[in-house]
Amino acid sequence: MTDPGGADDLREAAQPGAGEVTATVIVDAPAEQVFAALLAWERQSDWIPFTRVRVVEGDGREGSRIEAVTAVGRATLRDEMRVVRVDEPYEIGVVHHGQLLRGPGVLRCTQLGRARTQVVWHEWFHLPGGRAGRLAWPLLWPGSKLGLTQALKRFARLVEQGQLP
Repeated sequence: MTDPGGADDLREAAQPGAGEVTATVIVDAPAEQVFAALLAWERQSDWIPFTRVRVVEGDGREGSRIEAVTAVGRATLRDEMRVVRVDEPYEIGVVHHGQLLRGPGVLRCTQLGRARTQVVWHEWFHLPGGRAGRLAWPLLWPGSKLGLTQALKRFARLVEQGQLP
């Protein structure tokens, strides 16, 4: 048995799962500005619908614990993450290690020009429910991709308007 949130549990959760989803957006802003906005964890609440994000431990950088709670009506999903890599201004790596959401994720910034940056959000979730979860994933994937893409588009608008970070 592993200690939830402990080193063994984190190592297990860090292995890529079968539920893979990627979203991309171009932001008309320099990579440094975009990266700073991505590291403003609590501000994710401004661009991820129905979600409240907070830094539970640390300064939001490597080693920090982050919690995101998404609530729609009575349904609530708690996402616990550990920031495992910060390579400024290029990449933030996290490991989701909660009860339901588990697996590695990465946010990457690629400077395309003086004031244009591509952001790629990539997640590899462990699918709950064994075989049933694997069978359900093709039905859930389009909604996951759409949700991530819409969130990134909102993020880009806020950065371009100077509202983030």
